[in-house]
Amino acid sequence: MAERVVLEVQGLAKHFGGLRAVDDVSFNVHEHEVMGIIGPNGSGKTTMLNLISGALPPTAGDILLHDTLISGRPARDIARAGVGRTFQLVRVMPGLSVMENVMAGAVFGHKRLWGREASRHAERQLERVGMAQAAKLPVSALTYIDEKRVELARALAGDPRLLLLDEWLAGLNPTELQTGIELIKSLRDDGRTIILVEHVMDAIRSLCDRCVVMSSGSKIAEGTPADVLSDPEVIRAYLGDEHA
Repeated sequence: MAERVVLEVQGLAKHFGGLRAVDDVSFNVHEHEVMGIIGPNGSGKTTMLNLISGALPPTAGDILLHDTLISGRPARDIARAGVGRTFQLVRVMPGLSVMENVMAGAVFGHKRLWGREASRHAERQLERVGMAQAAKLPVSALTYIDEKRVELARALAGDPRLLLLDEWLAGLNPTELQTGIELIKSLRDDGRTIILVEHVMDAIRSLCDRCVVMSSGSKIAEGTPADVLSDPEVIRAYLGDEHA
């Protein structure tokens, strides 16, 4: 039996003046699926996540989460509907401890937990990402990968139906990268539904069930990682005509 559709993107567009950052893109994401969104720099990947999460309103098109229209709604409403995310540039709240950062996800996310319940839930998410020992530390004391783990724990604390990871593996050294891939793989094995924007092809190959490939705002391919990475149009977008 096919998994049900969690997210539907229908004819989505975002224009900034004459720039078509996203141009008539459609795809579905199924429950328990890891969908990769890949493409060269400037292809519209992060704009796509900003549209799904409500950071930007679309120029045209619809986004549905479990058959409910979410496009154009405020980001806080979309978070509470069950969309959690991390950011390309890590966003932690510097005045708060590690635990307080993660509790914020529990309070403002899908579950809307409070007090001791939010604290216990945050503790579980910190354990999940391997950061339980750092709960009382200020985030200013963390390394880069540990800031990323805290941001991920905060997103998970909202118990999202859909998790958006925007280049979560960027900037990591080879050892950290392998740790990061294993962590995302464990979330996939938990049955999380994930959209992964990523440039690390080893991660795309090992983590993604399917990929959407974007170039200059348009979708140019969709399929398994093996299929899209061997597609001549995708190779042309990344490497130029001489390699296609």
